[in-house]
Parts: sequence; structure tokens; C-alpha cells
Amino acid sequence: MDVEAEVSLYPLGQKELAPGVNAFVEVLRTHGCQVKVGDMSSLVTGESEQVFGALRRAYDGAASQGGCVLIVKACNACAV
Repeated sequence: MDVEAEVSLYPLGQKELAPGVNAFVEVLRTHGCQVKVGDMSSLVTGESEQVFGALRRAYDGAASQGGCVLIVKACNACAV
């Protein structure tokens, strides 16, 4: 099943936010997800197992660098 997820990652207590967010997005892309980056969130599209697996890996990587908050809204009726 295809899914589209709106994803926001907020690194906590880090001097620079961009490196962590960019690394998070890169993990999603390397796992085959389509990613449209926005100012405060990104749209991640793909097969549900692919998207959720990539989100887990990307979150694990972000969390290993320090505190972070990940907000995900997923929809199986929105994916194109």
C-alpha cells in the first residue's frame, strides 16, 4: 500500500539544526522514498513498509546525535 507522510524533525540542544535534518532526509532518500522538503516539514511518499522502515532508520540516526522530536502524520488516501 502506498502512503504519504508529513514529517517534521526537531533536533534538540544542537547548535546547528541543518546537519541533522539534512542527514535525516538523506536516509529517507537512500531507502527509496520520494521526499519533498519544505520549510517546517517534508512529504515522504512510497510503499508503507519502505516509508516506515526508512523513518525508523532516519530517526535512529538522528536520535544517536542527541535529543530530537519526530512528528509524523501518515495517510494512505493521499499518496499519488
